Amino acid sequence: MGAMSRFGSAQDVKGKLEGVRYLADDHLAVTVYLADRLDKPILCEGPAGVGKTELAKAIAMATGQRLLRLQCYEGLDEAKALYEWNYKKQLLRIQADSSEHEWRAVEEDIFAEEFLLSRPLLSAIRAAEPVVLLIDEVDRVEVETEALLLEVLSEWQVSIPELGTIAAQNLPLVVLTSNNTRELSEALKRRCLFLHMDYPDIQREREIILARVPDIDAAFAEQIAAVVRSVRRFDLKKAPSISETLDWARTLLLLGVDRLDTRATLDTLSLLLKYQQDIEKVQRELVV
Repeated sequence: MGAMSRFGSAQDVKGKLEGVRYLADDHLAVTVYLADRLDKPILCEGPAGVGKTELAKAIAMATGQRLLRLQCYEGLDEAKALYEWNYKKQLLRIQADSSEHEWRAVEEDIFAEEFLLSRPLLSAIRAAEPVVLLIDEVDRVEVETEALLLEVLSEWQVSIPELGTIAAQNLPLVVLTSNNTRELSEALKRRCLFLHMDYPDIQREREIILARVPDIDAAFAEQIAAVVRSVRRFDLKKAPSISETLDWARTLLLLGVDRLDTRATLDTLSLLLKYQQDIEKVQRELVV
């Protein structure tokens, strides 16, 4: 079990991620490098829209490995996270075979490989090649499901009563994300390398804009980053994410705007903010 290292050094992480237009700082690069070398999951915690999910996607792109994603939600259970049986297909087989075979033979037949539906966790365990596993918004699941995740992350094997124990041939590189809507268990946190991610400072966001928005002027990118930074300081229901900053920058270019003023900002705030109460709050401040 295990795989060759994906990255040669923290600097290699930075270079490969930059190659897929994801700008990593030193702390992030070191964390990803250590996670890869120590076979530990990364727990990315921070507000929505700071690039936590994008990190997993960027690692997959940078390494050329398949990305498997488990989107967490309230009510997620073992069947949707690990595996379930294809009941419709089993029923059809039962109907076809019941008149010809005794029940024991039919039962053995319908709990075979062809009736198994692998969900993201089992797919990651069974993968013949190294993969990147994204467990997105882990803070949205109940404590029981969190315990299941912890068990899989600790053992990297799963027992299916009808088929036996399946163990991972290659350990995935795992990224868990949390928007910190609830406290995660100490056991899960101990299992992971912790990476806090926050909104970038003006210079970092400027670099992100320049990397992701073609043909934008550096001074204009810095102006956009400065305005977004100031908007995030308001008491908003939802602060602008990095992706919304990029959408705003692309829209401004499309509209022929190359310098921000109050009018241009007011006219395009809906690209940056997604709640009317936030838009009105920022509009009031800008007009004042």
